[in-house]
Amino acid sequence: MNEDLPRCSWCGNDPLYRAYHDLEWGVPRHDDRGLFEMLILEGAQAGLSWLTILKKRDHYRRAFHDFSSEAVSRFGQPEIEALLADAGIVRNRRKIESAVKNGRAVLAIQEEFGSLDAFLWHFVDHRPRQNNRRTVEEIPSQTDISKKMSRALQKRGCSFVGPTICYAFMQAVGMVNDHTVDCFRYEQVRLLAV
Repeated sequence: MNEDLPRCSWCGNDPLYRAYHDLEWGVPRHDDRGLFEMLILEGAQAGLSWLTILKKRDHYRRAFHDFSSEAVSRFGQPEIEALLADAGIVRNRRKIESAVKNGRAVLAIQEEFGSLDAFLWHFVDHRPRQNNRRTVEEIPSQTDISKKMSRALQKRGCSFVGPTICYAFMQAVGMVNDHTVDCFRYEQVRLLAV
């Protein structure tokens, strides 16, 4: 990883954070498992730093059956209690129960729309939005689209999917390109949408 490349200022100097920024953030994702993972992790991050979640992500993948919505949807009280005792994840009952609830909602969304991908990406007409932010201060915490997505997910039974969480999710999975224009990834990510 080239340390001298210009990056979005939010990723700082932590190697894990930089790797996430350089390789994943803003890259369009279309696999349902990966989208479900990011939906759960963005909800888990509420009130915490994203770096905290990145450090726990591998453990989350093991604990949540590699983010299989089918497996997570079947979690009952024994699995929830085991997760509450698991120091490798964020041990917050509401967030863990939300993941189970969201797993069930995702199964219903897949049934209704054919895939989680089809449902989520329709909010941006199935094409990443290209923003031209000069500084991170210009990046909003939510948008009209993230508000619509939030309402639609909540209507289908999801929780921990407020408009701010939805916008962070949209940034993470490449529905919007919010790399600042001076970041070396801005143009690379923009070209992925062509």
